[in-house]
Amino acid sequence: MAAMSQAPTLPASRGLPPPEEAQPALGWPGGGRPATRTRIKICGLTREQDVDAAVAAGADAVGFVLYPQSPRCVAPARAAQLAARLPPFVTPVLLVVNASAAEIIAACAGIPSATVQFHGDETSADCLAATEGGRRPFLRAARIPLGAGAGKFDLVQYAHDFSAAQAILLDAHVEGYGGGGKAFNWSLLPPSVDSHLVLSGGLTPANVADGIRQVWPRCKSLAVDVSSGVEAVAAGGESLKGIKDAGKIHRFVAAVRAADALLVSPNDAFLPAT
Repeated sequence: MAAMSQAPTLPASRGLPPPEEAQPALGWPGGGRPATRTRIKICGLTREQDVDAAVAAGADAVGFVLYPQSPRCVAPARAAQLAARLPPFVTPVLLVVNASAAEIIAACAGIPSATVQFHGDETSADCLAATEGGRRPFLRAARIPLGAGAGKFDLVQYAHDFSAAQAILLDAHVEGYGGGGKAFNWSLLPPSVDSHLVLSGGLTPANVADGIRQVWPRCKSLAVDVSSGVEAVAAGGESLKGIKDAGKIHRFVAAVRAADALLVSPNDAFLPAT
């Protein structure tokens, strides 16, 4: 798709508000169902056709990994080339791991509209220094332990410590950095977190609806972030890291929109478990 040559085809449900007749239901923050839709980020993009596929499917954001040790890494100049294909209102996100403030500021100079996603051991002060005092929006990744350890992670305190972040991104804590395509136990998250959350780690078109059902009631708003779950697969069955499957992207977005439709359904078919 040539840059800005035509508007992407968007799902019919994109941007629609919940029906006026939907009644409040117990179990949601404030006593009612969420008034906004689940935002979607497709991460780990390395090719023009995958950027175009994410836009055409209706993604709200696309992610470019600047961490040199990641198999999905792209150079800042390459990220800028890919981001230049984005139409208005689709946000480029730069994923960094323990990079210096100077490196991050330089990378953002090539993508003025970028949001920064801190995925390493950065402190709140580090995040603010690299985003010019928070003038550039940023996300802070929380590494949630796998298994029963998820219940011991103090997400409420973590969100407080990084209150300047636009949202807290939830990913599984595995060796190294990043979720490695693993999902933590969503049911062990705190019942109420005063923050916008981004659910990540092991999401696929098959399980994202369940993730939305379990996490939406616990936060101010929810977004989802997928990478390995929409990647192409080689003949031997291994994931082709950084190479996306357009069909999987469309199925993932469709699954999120279907979950959103059930969230505001007046028949209460998708209320959170109690």
